Amino acid sequence: MNKHLIQQAQQLQAKLAKAQEELANLNIEVSSGGGAVKVMIDGQQRIHSIKIAREVVNPDDVEMLEDLVLSAIKEAIARSQEAAAKQLSGLTGGLKIPGLM
Repeated sequence: MNKHLIQQAQQLQAKLAKAQEELANLNIEVSSGGGAVKVMIDGQQRIHSIKIAREVVNPDDVEMLEDLVLSAIKEAIARSQEAAAKQLSGLTGGLKIPGLM
């Protein structure tokens, strides 16, 4: 096998590992309802926390709170995926490699 090709593959593997580590350390905070619900997520789509302001906890309107939480989570995941795609696209030359994005 071509020694140069093997070296390139090893360099790409090292760069991907570094990018994955950076994404794991990336913190993205998203809020909905004017800050009533906040979600903290990393660049690997792992949710770290959900904060809910007391004033939006109304037992008579649970549906509104559910909508706010769902909205914040969806936005957090979308932003995390965008960050991951941006981080990894430079390494993969724009190729969409399954399992990386």
